Amino acid sequence: MTTPPSATPPSATPPSATPPSATPPPSDPRTPTAPRTPAAPRSGPRPAPWVRTRLRAAPLGTLLAAALAFVAVLLAAALPRAQDRGADQALRSFLNDSGPTRTSLQATAPAPASGQSSQALDQTLKSLLARTGNTFHVEAEKVVHGTRTNKRQPLLNPELSRPHRLPPEMSLLYVQQAQDHVKLEEGRWPTGTPRTSAGAAYAPPLQVALSRQAAETIGARVGSVLASAPLVDGTPSVEVVGLFSVRDETEDFWVGLDCLPRACKKVVGESYLWEADALIGAGDLDRMDLWGHDAQDFWRLPVDVDRLRADRLDATKKEIASYVAGPTAATLSFETRRERLRTTSWLPELFEQAHERRQAAAPLALIGPAGVGGVAFVVLCLAGALAADRRDAELRLMLARGGSRSAIVGRLLGEGAVTVLPAAAAATALAVLLLPTPRLAPALLSAATVALLALLAFPVRAAVLLTPARPAGRWRRPVAELLVLAATAAAVVEVRRRGVAPAGSDPDPLLVASPLLLALCGALLLARVQPVVTGWFARVAGRRSGLVGFLGLARAARGSGARGAGSSSPSVLPMVALLLAITTGGFGAAVLQSVESNRLGVARLTVGGDAAISAFGKANLPDGLAKAAGELPGVRTSVPLWIDHDSALVGTVQRSSQVNLIVVEPAAYAELSRVLGCGSFDPALLATGGGESADAPVPALFSSGVARLGGSGTFTVQPGNGGEVRVRGAAVIDCTPAVPAADAATVVLPAGRATALVGGSDRPNRWFGLGPVDGDRLRALVRSALPPESAPPAAPPADAAGASASPAAPAPGAQPADEVYPVRTSSDAVAELGADPLQRSAERLFWASVAGAAGFALLAVLLTLMRTVPERAALLARLRTMGLRRRQGVALILAETLPQTLAAALGGALVAGAAVALLGPAMDLSTLVGASVPTGVRLTAGPVLTQALGLAALVAAAVLVEAATSGRRQITTELRAGDQR
Repeated sequence: MTTPPSATPPSATPPSATPPSATPPPSDPRTPTAPRTPAAPRSGPRPAPWVRTRLRAAPLGTLLAAALAFVAVLLAAALPRAQDRGADQALRSFLNDSGPTRTSLQATAPAPASGQSSQALDQTLKSLLARTGNTFHVEAEKVVHGTRTNKRQPLLNPELSRPHRLPPEMSLLYVQQAQDHVKLEEGRWPTGTPRTSAGAAYAPPLQVALSRQAAETIGARVGSVLASAPLVDGTPSVEVVGLFSVRDETEDFWVGLDCLPRACKKVVGESYLWEADALIGAGDLDRMDLWGHDAQDFWRLPVDVDRLRADRLDATKKEIASYVAGPTAATLSFETRRERLRTTSWLPELFEQAHERRQAAAPLALIGPAGVGGVAFVVLCLAGALAADRRDAELRLMLARGGSRSAIVGRLLGEGAVTVLPAAAAATALAVLLLPTPRLAPALLSAATVALLALLAFPVRAAVLLTPARPAGRWRRPVAELLVLAATAAAVVEVRRRGVAPAGSDPDPLLVASPLLLALCGALLLARVQPVVTGWFARVAGRRSGLVGFLGLARAARGSGARGAGSSSPSVLPMVALLLAITTGGFGAAVLQSVESNRLGVARLTVGGDAAISAFGKANLPDGLAKAAGELPGVRTSVPLWIDHDSALVGTVQRSSQVNLIVVEPAAYAELSRVLGCGSFDPALLATGGGESADAPVPALFSSGVARLGGSGTFTVQPGNGGEVRVRGAAVIDCTPAVPAADAATVVLPAGRATALVGGSDRPNRWFGLGPVDGDRLRALVRSALPPESAPPAAPPADAAGASASPAAPAPGAQPADEVYPVRTSSDAVAELGADPLQRSAERLFWASVAGAAGFALLAVLLTLMRTVPERAALLARLRTMGLRRRQGVALILAETLPQTLAAALGGALVAGAAVALLGPAMDLSTLVGASVPTGVRLTAGPVLTQALGLAALVAAAVLVEAATSGRRQITTELRAGDQR
């Protein structure tokens, strides 16, 4: 059969052509050398460039290679930038939540004995600001500085307010920026007090301005002259010359100046007095020390936390430490000529806490990217191997016709550079634009590494194929597998001993890669077991009628690849990719499931159930509210109870001890305890028989806190509202939902007999519910039960006819319903626990990594499938001529492909479960949960199976689509052109 010209493969080289890399034949030294004549110019077209010819010969392959490089480099460049953005956002949110006082530099110095002025304060501020701006910046527009007296002086004016006969006290402040944050309501701003001649007997009072609220509280007004107790050298009086109002008391400017916007209440024993601060003018700075005999200059420098970076946290911590107590502090004291200049800050401690939080969240934040990186590495290696196998005949022909291996590899590098480098550059630029962050080096390094791998995968594989074959060494693969096994065992042992992120240090890459090493071990084991098991199934299918099952399983057990390559087993790389994706996804999903479970448990213990209604103090819930709440949709268990925190237990070793007394229906409370996992007990322990005498002790549950008080036999409980009840201990529980504190002393009595003996316990003051309760509906129910026009719970007033008044709107100043009867739900508590940006960033990054790993694993299967398309099409074409139907052809493809996929899914699920069992106990989830929880990850089948079955279903669907679409076209081509192999 003559081959038509159109069937010539583009990779073939004409026999007369000499490869550019070929070595010219040596000349014979015996042949006389003729004189050389100048070479005539060549006529005709020049040979086409190699790279352009090869890329035009396979445009689809070129585009696919560029797309693969683009996606891989994009992920490689985006992941470090996403991690930086998440870490910076978490750091800034944590510091912002700490408050402006803890995120500021507080500088203080004694006021100078002479020469005190606003210019001196500004000059010192200028020196303080000059030493910032390297790793941290100060918000200059939010700086607060001035002078204040250290001691408040009592005001002796008899007309001032004197609760409990204690006079108000006042201190004086000069705050340079104060006028920009207040509004003058009456009078004028204080200026410099007129000076008197030396030796004058009269010292004019200092001019001050008070806030209107503070003046009304203490009873001062414009024109009031406030006198204080005289000191040894005399204390001047102050004259109120102006009243101001504060525009926004929540502004950060007023932090630390609490008694300027309004008077403060100071408790002295069982009494209290008022404290008020007043502003003076700049002209009286040199006389401030007379009021209280001492004055202090202060500068509050708020650090701009929105410009801090997590990657420079250590350098920032060192610089702030030097600013507080180090070389910078010494330099500032010398420059400002203030020897006693002192600077304090909570920032070093906050930075340490932020670093520890980041370390605790590092396992989840790093395992996902490590997984997608491992799968991408496998896919790039697989793509290079498949490309080399596809062009094996062409490369060997070039080598046989005189081309050197180095020249061939160089040409392949040129092909890859034209394809990979532009795609990598575009992907890196896109990642930088989409995820702006100051640090560029990690993204560039990661992108360059992946681009280099994508560029070298094909040439390196080609160089290996063109290398002369060596004698087969059967020991190479077992030694490599033993090395992987040893590294995995070492990583697992270290994780169990130190944890994934050891305390006080950054995560160890070997420890972070431990799930991947486990997956690699599972893949190597599965690669040895799967062909044997599949071959056994093929032999079983061969004993039955039908060709499809036997042929598909046999090909799956034997493996398929490049024709003539001698493939005798399935490729390991697709299985490794699938196992890496499933293991990392299953392990991370199990971690997140444990986080959600622990978070729900903490939220339920905090609330006391899925929903709770409380009453303040000794008040009771409105009549019928607990019953109506228990009838809401979603409520499975309703637990109304009465609790008293001021009861006393008499009869212990300490004679009398304060305890929490709870009166509740035993069955409902036992169900609540069981669901919350907090002090489960048998409700029959609190049952009271009908034949007991009236003075028999009531059975009670004692918490472990009561048990530690000692004593035996019966006790007497004295409720805070009077009376007493004799009780006997029926059991000791370590926890109770109403008071879950570990050291709380609590006594639980059954409703019924206890209700009759404890006054007021028939009306509950707490309600707990289990089930998916709608918080908004519960709050609406509470608002509808509020007494009209009253904030505290009280019976609705009756009108003249004796009927209850109809509900009305709350009176002005009345407390909202949520403050009178606070409503809390576990869903709200869960949302509060999970509101930390550090948690959200780690979870988003993990799920994005899982999606990327799944995509690369699917691509690995499709690449292997596409490589075998020509051979499979030829087989199906031959079988079609023998009567194979189209549906049977699709079934044959599935039977050939799915065994490896199903084996990888099952093996990945088992390895993920093993990873959770081996590595989970060493993981501390407290930071991800948002509260302190026991260390460890719970092994649940749901998350692991979801990842495994989901990826297996995705691969099966992709294989089915490929078989249904491309298979028909390939078979038709084979039937028309015949077998060219």
